[in-house]
Amino acid sequence: MKESIFEFVKAFLNGATGGFAVYLILYSTFLFVGVIAGVLTLYYRNKKKRFQNELDSKYHIPVTIIVPAYNEEVTVVETVKSLLSLDYKAYEIIVVDDGSKDDTSKVLAEAFEMHAVRRPIRKQISCKDLEHIYECHDQKVPLVLIRKKNGGKADALNMGINAARYPYFICMDADSVLQADSLIKITRPILEDESIVAVGGCVRPCNDVELEGGRVKKYRLPKNLVACMQVVEYDRSFLGTRILFDKFNGSLIISGAFGLFKKEAVIAVGGYDSKTMGEDMELVVDLHKYCTTNKMPYAIKYATDAICWTQAPERLRDLCKQRKRWHLGLFQTLMKHKSMAFDFQSGPVSFISYLYFFIYEFLSPFIELFGLFVTILACCFRLISLEFFLTFTLIYALFGATLTMTSFFARVQASDIQVTGRDMWKAWLMCLFEITFMHFVMTYVRATAFIGYRKKKLQWGRIERKKISLK
Repeated sequence: MKESIFEFVKAFLNGATGGFAVYLILYSTFLFVGVIAGVLTLYYRNKKKRFQNELDSKYHIPVTIIVPAYNEEVTVVETVKSLLSLDYKAYEIIVVDDGSKDDTSKVLAEAFEMHAVRRPIRKQISCKDLEHIYECHDQKVPLVLIRKKNGGKADALNMGINAARYPYFICMDADSVLQADSLIKITRPILEDESIVAVGGCVRPCNDVELEGGRVKKYRLPKNLVACMQVVEYDRSFLGTRILFDKFNGSLIISGAFGLFKKEAVIAVGGYDSKTMGEDMELVVDLHKYCTTNKMPYAIKYATDAICWTQAPERLRDLCKQRKRWHLGLFQTLMKHKSMAFDFQSGPVSFISYLYFFIYEFLSPFIELFGLFVTILACCFRLISLEFFLTFTLIYALFGATLTMTSFFARVQASDIQVTGRDMWKAWLMCLFEITFMHFVMTYVRATAFIGYRKKKLQWGRIERKKISLK
């Protein structure tokens, strides 16, 4: 009896460790293909730029920039100032104060001498009632402040969409800054293809980066360890997966910090879902389903050179809150649209994008923790040698760090940013730190994200804010 149990355990551990190894190899292969595709895309984009084989920037599509804000009195004024300095002509700015408990509306109204007005807003998308509207027409472009009852970020965005005057809108965070040429870059795909319903921009951490007039004056990696780790992590994510998904119209996520959408299409799908934490991913998936169901020609693109600078959390506690929220939002969206998993009408979005996000994003923390556990057990039972385990782990870590550094340097090269030798070594150390320590911390955080999440599942996520370095 004992021998049969031992044989069963042995077979189980062998199968589990083998399956875990295959899982890691497949993920590494996918990431490798993604990074290569990203590097080549950036190379050809820069080559085209050198030959000036691009549309002239004098053509401008009218765009509404919507900035949802909740308790953002520290950053909102600087954010609006940066938006007023963009190299663009046809746009308006709408800040939606979602019932802040601080002086977000007051400091913004005073900073730009805004006046209360009475203006009807047609509710094409359901949202909470408005309280006050302030306007300013003395700036470069129209500036509007809407104060509404609290309903969450998605509800605030829906109010902004209802108030938008232009056919396209951009959603962004109140703690972010758009690069001066970002509107030109993110609207360019629409000039090239009118069937595009959404375009995602590239988000980069701005901690310790000095910006002047919407341009990088001085670039350096953050002094803070947690923020510095996120710099290399962001570059790997945007270069390693989003460019690859863009090749077959398979993007499922457009970052809530910077994305452009066709207003007509968003209204058709009912706007942002205020009952989910991942309203940005939810909207993109809704657009995919709506267009494929109605057999509409469409595209969702990713603009690699449209840059948004955002504040990355500098406290580990804030980072954990953010990643928990992201993981829960991912879960809610995947479960809501689980019928997409094998819906071949949706094409590669179904059998590549959806399955990737389900297996390698949502299930990954559970698979990795379980795989690590059974591998350690296998070592204890001497089913695999400790030397082999350590060698495999080291090779996997170095391979991952190399891909991350490739992404980092490719992004730096494409952005014409000067990086010091000290920062290069620092980036290497951050890669190793992220893949050997922080990755496991975040894996644990994501795996435990469901503990007590219902209590605050529709509330704004809060992290400590600092004034962005603008000159």
